Amino acid sequence: MTRKFFLLFTLLAACAMAQDRVYELRTYHCNEGKLETLKARFRDHTIEIFKRHGIESIGYWVPQDPETSKNTLVYLIVHPSRAAATRNWAAFSSDPEWKKVAADSEKDGKIVNKVDSLFLDPTDFSQLK
Repeated sequence: MTRKFFLLFTLLAACAMAQDRVYELRTYHCNEGKLETLKARFRDHTIEIFKRHGIESIGYWVPQDPETSKNTLVYLIVHPSRAAATRNWAAFSSDPEWKKVAADSEKDGKIVNKVDSLFLDPTDFSQLK
């Protein structure tokens, strides 16, 4: 009986935590000719560093529109809560490995000229909760 109670409690706690999750949609507008450099930085380094700081990657995209596809990366991440997002970004930004990766990737100039960030809550009919 105790084991069943523990399993039920764990399941309910997980559901409650999942309901507080917050999604963050980020759009990076790159300087001309820098999109491939940005994609390589995410592919080779950033996603792993995100994981260490509680930032869960959902997906990464480039637009289909020919003009915006040249300089735009859009991605969706999730944090346990809005407060956790603030902590996650602070920890990520001060991570020594991230600082080195960013500096190395920008040795030939800045990659990104603008970042748009939008925090999102799922609707009751969303498949992502």
